[in-house]
Amino acid sequence: MIILDTSAVKALAGGHKALNLLAGNMAQSPGDLLRIPALCLMQAEADEEHLHRRVLSFSSVIVDVLDTVASTTVGTMIRDGYGGADTCHALYCALPRAEFTGMSILLTEHEDHYPPGVVTVGIDTPGMLGFN
Repeated sequence: MIILDTSAVKALAGGHKALNLLAGNMAQSPGDLLRIPALCLMQAEADEEHLHRRVLSFSSVIVDVLDTVASTTVGTMIRDGYGGADTCHALYCALPRAEFTGMSILLTEHEDHYPPGVVTVGIDTPGMLGFN
């Protein structure tokens, strides 16, 4: 599962080459999706009006909702000092879940915002996910 945090969402909306190629390629692969935590989309939209239109126009992008379990877990993470609401929702989405097998990858500009053990990939890392 590939997750985009707020910084990656903003970059995708801004035309980031590697992220746009990734979103386009994933649209052609059945079942491959880029997941955006709802609170990351909310923060990105709060920072830039109508950003959601550019991001959600990709058919490979879905929003990971903030349900009851996620709400309480994200709230606990915020209280425990793991970061703001958007960072904690991205972290929650990257945690292992029963409905997903394999490892989650969190795409971000700020790898240092996440604790050890979370697989983060910088969006500007040379060769990020095989894209240059």
